[in-house]
Amino acid sequence: MLIFTSPRIDPDTKPPLPAQSTAAGPGSRSLPRQLKNLGISIALDDFGTGYSSVNYLTVFPFDKIKIDKSFTQGVLNRRDCRAIVASTLALAQGPGTVTTAEGVETEEQFDYLRAAGVDLVQGYLFGRPVPIAQLDLHDAKLPNEVLTLPAAVSG
Repeated sequence: MLIFTSPRIDPDTKPPLPAQSTAAGPGSRSLPRQLKNLGISIALDDFGTGYSSVNYLTVFPFDKIKIDKSFTQGVLNRRDCRAIVASTLALAQGPGTVTTAEGVETEEQFDYLRAAGVDLVQGYLFGRPVPIAQLDLHDAKLPNEVLTLPAAVSG
């Protein structure tokens, strides 16, 4: 899945986006550069599943690549998942490309992914999703980066 964000575009504006199945097709190489020139950030979500193929890495100038939880959750006991995570990290070595591992549920997964070089992680280890109405950011202490386990987990 391709995700586009921009600090200069009203989030309620829904610009037309190419379908995933045609986003990397013929003639699509100029669109990514045009979007980047507009200040739009491009992220590759659920990398390795569905239409998020390796070909996208050659077409789009990604700022972020999110590794799907199906690979993240298998890194401790499946060699193929470890290989996919390692390959994704190697492909993402471009300047300014940030990698995020989705679906991190255990300290062991977190430790492995941190050692492997993943930039960011998300998953139940750090918190469960909550409805936006229940999210209180007034007193929240949100870290700038996740490099250590939260106190509730490490203790």
